[in-house]
Amino acid sequence: MTATERLKSMLGTLEVRHRRRRLSPRQGLDFASNDYLGLTGSQAMNMAAQKALARGVPLGSGGSRLLRGNHPEHEVLEQEAAAFFGTEAALFMGGGFQANQALFSTLPAAGDLILHDVLVHASAIEGMRLGRADTRAFAHNDVDDAQRVLADWRTAGGTGQVWLAVESVYSMEGDLAPLKALAALAHAQGAILVVDEAHATGVFGSQGAGLAHGLEGELLTLHTCGKGLGVSGGLICGAQVMIDTLINRARPFIFATAPSPFDAAMVRAALEQISNGQGLVDAAQARMQHAHAEARRCGLTTTELSSQIIPVILGDDARTMAMATALQGQGFDVRGIRPPTVPRNTSRLRISITGNVKLSDITELFELLATQLAEAA
Repeated sequence: MTATERLKSMLGTLEVRHRRRRLSPRQGLDFASNDYLGLTGSQAMNMAAQKALARGVPLGSGGSRLLRGNHPEHEVLEQEAAAFFGTEAALFMGGGFQANQALFSTLPAAGDLILHDVLVHASAIEGMRLGRADTRAFAHNDVDDAQRVLADWRTAGGTGQVWLAVESVYSMEGDLAPLKALAALAHAQGAILVVDEAHATGVFGSQGAGLAHGLEGELLTLHTCGKGLGVSGGLICGAQVMIDTLINRARPFIFATAPSPFDAAMVRAALEQISNGQGLVDAAQARMQHAHAEARRCGLTTTELSSQIIPVILGDDARTMAMATALQGQGFDVRGIRPPTVPRNTSRLRISITGNVKLSDITELFELLATQLAEAA
């Protein structure tokens, strides 16, 4: 079988299993993106873009940061981000996936252990695969299991540095990590806590600084810039020695063209927007609370809701995609999520409460979904 025939066969199998993915245009009300504050198309960000262009900020960097790609906008952003997120230093990367690859493939050394929640993002897993440290997973959000897995590793002879890797808000479950208990475990074990704040930045914490902000102990955080901040890129925030090591050793940083200076300027503008009082954060929280109440009222969930991400688990792949298509046809852009993004038999509608919808839109969506699920039962 040729490579072309093999690939066609693979795509055909995905088609039969209702798992073939296709690019589709935006349509209807935004219940699918990660634009939680509605910044991507806001007037404030449009004005910031015009000002950045007017002062001559270039659209491209022209090379890696270690060549000629380094720009003052990158450096000022990193200084402002470190101050905003409460760390010694920050490093601006091209994206969150690239940032996680860099972090997990570079900082943990041979003989170390990366102890991670079983549901951490694929980008973290890719970074671990590229690195030299040992890896162990623990049951989702189960601190006792994390302690057990760590103890087993120590008993088996593990003596290196432990890196405890979690997300503060899980992108498909929508639940929150027990960060205080995890921080206590990390402190007791001399571990470094690594928190991916991708879906918390701009939404949770004082002025949207995230759920890990203010935790004590050794801490590294990742803040993606293409979700709540509405732009692009990723920020790794932590101790200066960690950032300096990434600059010197991280292949995804060294060998990549630097992020656009224009994007850096826009991330600065987004941080300014969320730091100017609690308005955007409070509005996001209000939408979230309304969505939780309406989801419960309409009988769409039997579990506790914690964030702006509301999963409606349907299980079957075909049923999930059919329901998503039906909602899109009614003007609500809701996307279906299937394996391997989520575990088998947990295909779901991932309803994202963005800054681009009104409270009445949320009510209308949940009432429509409840009706359609009842009719399809």
